[in-house]
Amino acid sequence: MSESTLGVATSESEAARVREHLRVYVMVFVALGVLTIVTVAISYLRLPTALAISVAMVVATVKASLVASYFMHLISEEKVILWLLLLCAAFLVFLFLLPLGTETGNGPLWPL
Repeated sequence: MSESTLGVATSESEAARVREHLRVYVMVFVALGVLTIVTVAISYLRLPTALAISVAMVVATVKASLVASYFMHLISEEKVILWLLLLCAAFLVFLFLLPLGTETGNGPLWPL
């Protein structure tokens, strides 16, 4: 047993487990930083607006997945929780795409 900085006795295996978790959190933090730089770099590329928004949304989705998986501990949740989260995400995408079906290009599909 060794003494931790808080004065609590811990075993070497617990200390190794904590170091492993800390390493994962630091790697996720670095990945989020790199993806933030990528998002800013995309804005300077002068891409067409639709393509720039699409690429930025993909990067944002990856970042949100990292935060939800590791910092919110969803990566170790039961499968039912993950399926419910996927169902909610699919419903959110449906709601985001719903306005596209109401536009014809010549004005609203259903005039008020």
